[in-house]
Amino acid sequence: MHRSKKILAGWIVGGVAAFACAAAAQPQQATPTAAAPQPSVQLESPAGPAQPPATVTLADAVARAQKINAQYLSVVTDARNAHENTSQARDAMLPSASATSQFLGTEGYGPGPGKPTIGRFVTNDGVHVYEDVGVFKQDLSPGTYLGTGYNSAKAAEALANAQAEIARRGLAVTVTSAYYGFAAAQRNYGASQQALSEAQHFLNITQDLEQKGLVAHADVLKAQIQSEQQQQAFDQANLAMEDARLNLSVLLFPTLNENFTVVDDLDAAPALPAFSEMQDMAGKNNPDLRVAMEALREANVAVTVAKGAFLPSFSVEADYGIQANSFALRSVNVEFPEDGPLPNLGYFLTATATIPVWDWGALRSKLHQSENNQEQARIELSQTQRQEVANLYAEYNDATVSRNAMNTSRQAASDAAESLRLTELRYQAGESSAVDVVDAQNTLTQARTAYDDAQVHYRVALATLQTLTGPF
Repeated sequence: MHRSKKILAGWIVGGVAAFACAAAAQPQQATPTAAAPQPSVQLESPAGPAQPPATVTLADAVARAQKINAQYLSVVTDARNAHENTSQARDAMLPSASATSQFLGTEGYGPGPGKPTIGRFVTNDGVHVYEDVGVFKQDLSPGTYLGTGYNSAKAAEALANAQAEIARRGLAVTVTSAYYGFAAAQRNYGASQQALSEAQHFLNITQDLEQKGLVAHADVLKAQIQSEQQQQAFDQANLAMEDARLNLSVLLFPTLNENFTVVDDLDAAPALPAFSEMQDMAGKNNPDLRVAMEALREANVAVTVAKGAFLPSFSVEADYGIQANSFALRSVNVEFPEDGPLPNLGYFLTATATIPVWDWGALRSKLHQSENNQEQARIELSQTQRQEVANLYAEYNDATVSRNAMNTSRQAASDAAESLRLTELRYQAGESSAVDVVDAQNTLTQARTAYDDAQVHYRVALATLQTLTGPF
């Protein structure tokens, strides 16, 4: 019995000495100082220009995307055209002025006594007719004196501007998601690289302990499997990072270019404002609500247009100038030569009034249609108001949960890193198994990934919330 105790004591002393040697040979930290592993596969990437990569901030990314995104620019073009339509509708309400200069030459009967000098065509009262007049015209239709055309164009312009704002905010969400998705992919690449280094470091520890007879070969196999799995995860992380870079490049550059970097400010996420502030901003800056309101405004104008069709329309045209057989201010009329030179300069005025009398009910049917559309626009506005309030609550709650998840996962990642460090020390001391170390490594990788995902989710949640409230 005494001899057995001596053997056991000697084994413990030898184990402690071996552990001390291993501890002296290996740095006691989660991140080893060994060279970083390289990808096991070579990925193809577009060749960039031979110059330092451009550093792109989130604001730069959004500005770049707004210049080249076809869908967004299409909506912006519609808004610009709607503005031009408003200008044209306003101008159509104003009087128009034009000038006409015309010569009408007619074949006569030829010179000679007794032959008339007038033209042989009824439309001309002489062989030569000169016309040089200025025309002033004003149409006074119901659309003009009620201003329905201009009001309708203004409503359409406001509607197009609201839709352009929706597209702008939606593009910002898309760019934000791609931007921070790429930043998170870079982080995941670094985390996978570190996890691979940790797995290789653990493999070295198990091999060294096996040579000293302190662990079984099963531990080496377990560490070998973990290293191979981490190598596969590292390759996948490298692929995901390159895919994220390509997706972001398509949004930002007119030609495919990967020669850029992004500013990783995920750790500096802005705070979430109070909900009462968000309510005030949403009430003033919600573009979806503006779209519904302008749609109702258009429907109201359409009803006014339909009612105006029952009203009379007027047209006034004044012409001032020369319309005579001689291009002169005064000339002798061939039919009244005894009166001498008479003035050719003068005016004539045309005034027209058109009153709708009977159309078999077509105008009243159009009025009913416009009133039906007006009622539908009111219903859609009411539904939009309810939906946007619900969306505000949902998006704000999502941002709140994302912020809390980000803070929780940050602490979880820190705890997982410390747990791995302690588990490796316990394994080297013979107090834990290889399975415990592998589980700790996997837990750390998952915690890091969850933290990065939570940060991206919070940033996207803020951008989505701003589609309802505007920037804050």
